[in-house]
Amino acid sequence: MVARVSTTLTPTRVPSPARPAPRGRTRVLALPEARWALASTVAFLAALALDLGGLPWWAYGPLYAAAYATGGWEPALEGLRALRGRSLDVDLLMIVAALGAAAIGQVRDGALLIVIFATSGALEALATARTADSVRGLLDLAPSMATRVTEHGEETVPTSELTVGEDLLIRPGERIGADGRVLEGASEADQATITGEPLPVTKGPGDEVFAGTLNGTGVLRVRVERDPADSVIARIVTLVEEASRTKAPTQLFIEKVEQRYALGIVMATLAVFGVPLLFGAGLTDALLRAMTFMIVASPCAVVLATMPPLLSAIANAGRHGVLVKSAVAMERLGEVDAVALDKTGTLTEGTPEVSAVRPLPGSGLTPDALLALAAAAEHPSEHPLGRAVVRAARERGLRIADARGFAAVPGRGVTAVVRGRVIGVGRAGDRVTGSVDLGPDADAAGVPGTEDGDTVVLVTGDGVPLGTLALTDRLRPHAPATTAALTALTGTAPVLLTGDNARAATRVAEATGLVDVRADLLPEGKVDAVRQLQDAGRKVLFVGDGVNDAPALAAAHSGIAMGRAGSDLALETADAVVVRDELTTVPSVVRLSRAARRLVVQNLVIAGTFITGLVLWDLLGHLPLPLGVAGHEGSTVLVGLNGLRLLRESAWRSGQVPVQGTRG
Repeated sequence: MVARVSTTLTPTRVPSPARPAPRGRTRVLALPEARWALASTVAFLAALALDLGGLPWWAYGPLYAAAYATGGWEPALEGLRALRGRSLDVDLLMIVAALGAAAIGQVRDGALLIVIFATSGALEALATARTADSVRGLLDLAPSMATRVTEHGEETVPTSELTVGEDLLIRPGERIGADGRVLEGASEADQATITGEPLPVTKGPGDEVFAGTLNGTGVLRVRVERDPADSVIARIVTLVEEASRTKAPTQLFIEKVEQRYALGIVMATLAVFGVPLLFGAGLTDALLRAMTFMIVASPCAVVLATMPPLLSAIANAGRHGVLVKSAVAMERLGEVDAVALDKTGTLTEGTPEVSAVRPLPGSGLTPDALLALAAAAEHPSEHPLGRAVVRAARERGLRIADARGFAAVPGRGVTAVVRGRVIGVGRAGDRVTGSVDLGPDADAAGVPGTEDGDTVVLVTGDGVPLGTLALTDRLRPHAPATTAALTALTGTAPVLLTGDNARAATRVAEATGLVDVRADLLPEGKVDAVRQLQDAGRKVLFVGDGVNDAPALAAAHSGIAMGRAGSDLALETADAVVVRDELTTVPSVVRLSRAARRLVVQNLVIAGTFITGLVLWDLLGHLPLPLGVAGHEGSTVLVGLNGLRLLRESAWRSGQVPVQGTRG
């Protein structure tokens, strides 16, 4: 039989384990779409320079042809495949328009259309590849090997071979290999990636543990209770993949009507060409009129009516620390009418801080003296609570005395000799089974392990309670102002979705003015909450930061991730990333998106007016080709310049959140 796992550790420091090296991300030029788009762009720019430089056709003509070929062959092939399936899209129409432009001498305009569409396809391919990379990378959180305990000893086996009922040995600093329950030992597990809890959770016999979470300084013996393929971390991967597949893609306005538009233009062009022939018109004149019609009716202005406002909004948001990943993502942000917020790392900073220092009557200590003693004992500790205590003492300018005989008892606390006294620091009510016991007086101190959502630790001297320290997950400075702004934008207060306990969630909700609080949620619980809102007809914006938030980010109508401490999967799954963790930018970017959508509508009206006027002129009169091209290009330039208005600083300032008078 294997010896029982010890619940005490020698007084040594265990280094913080490094994050697993992520799998390689797909490089841009590894995608064939990106390589073809780059080749087309380079060829077009080179041809344009030679063309504008007055060189003869033979110098730049082959380069324009190369731009057509490299950028157009793939969308042309896809368009032909769609045509075989009795579907007509704008991609094929744009290829035909580009070829038509070349047929009547407007080679430059046609090449520009090709470059725009090739670049758009490359960006879409890159976004898809990066999302797939991040989903695969999530599996790296779960270790590939585990130590299995048998009646003959220990053996290292792949986690994929583990079965329900087997026992695992989890050493300090290792990631847990399977979902299970603790049989022996005591430690703490960092399971923020699964539940969103900001602090490591004490684990002892009977407690549940999750695959992929990080064991602390203790040794655990765990019995496997779920097949590795059905672990919580594996279910997160499945949820993200399913949500990404089933999420109906929001298309830009022109894409929603592209079937009818494309079919209408093709039929009209054929009619413009064929009808005059029936009445005796010459072939050249009929072809010239048809090609002119194709040029003036082509959706260049409509495409630019949509893209410049959205791209300008993306650029403006980027200058202010919000990375919006695509024009579609920017469009979706402006459609939301409900918001769901994660707590840890989103409304809060995810870092514990000392919120109160309370010496007990009769201890003879001031708050600073009590904090200095606790900091001296915690100074060698790697635990987040210990680091928070030391940081608080330093912020107050206190002198931290040297300590001897440091010992950490996993899940219980630390002890050390400070100025001749044995100082113990541990969660209130816990017992330290080591060189010092915090003693039965810990309960007599009358302080629970948590209080109003705070974590409370008891400080003892030679076994006698001296006082308590309260630690809390710090609220972001402008969280109340942000939730108020989001309430004003959508008409309803945001919903708080968190894996943390109900008391901690309620404290944050009260500080930020939220009413609907749903706590103790695993990742699938957050997804269910988001889908309930969407089933009620709401378009939900979810804001989160962790791996446990990724399924909800994927399931929501739109998702924003906090970038500074956000997990790779959350950052890839979200539609936008708040790079500097400035929470007030969330309502600001939603307002900016709504402004962009208003400009899109304006531009569509302008583009539609020009196209209608030019088409009617060509059909009812005689539109000279140079004038048709000028009108077409003029409308394109006009809508483009109108969209660029969102690049101005005033466009962002008009949506800024006032932060005066907010609470920290």
